[in-house]
Amino acid sequence: MKERWMGLDYGTKTVGVAVSDSLGITAQGVETITRKSGKKLRQTLARIQALAEEYHVEKIVLGLPKNMNNTLGERAEDTMEFQAMVTQRTGLPVVLWDERLTTMESERILMSGGVRREHRKERIDWMAAALILQSYMDAHPVPDKE
Repeated sequence: MKERWMGLDYGTKTVGVAVSDSLGITAQGVETITRKSGKKLRQTLARIQALAEEYHVEKIVLGLPKNMNNTLGERAEDTMEFQAMVTQRTGLPVVLWDERLTTMESERILMSGGVRREHRKERIDWMAAALILQSYMDAHPVPDKE
């Protein structure tokens, strides 16, 4: 049995959520959490905690929005604050992973799959979360559990 990991794509209004499969091979998008107010995160954090418990998650991978020149801007600072909140709420390790270009790649994948524009918006965040998690998993294979 492998550990299950969760991937998060944190945005100003939404958080895309993905989880690894039970074999630790692939990441699948689960849902997009939408908040009514950008800074009100209590319900968002509660939903992340509930999903982590439902999927028996042992680690969370949070996309870090770096600038193309590898510097960190305001969005990255907001993401690191969110990282601390998720860690406190779930008690799980939350690692940051470079998310550059994942939203554009998600859009490309959805377009090539024939997903209509109005449906892409609702899927793009969890698709980006899946790409973030898959990238991390490819670089850090999930250990076997005895």
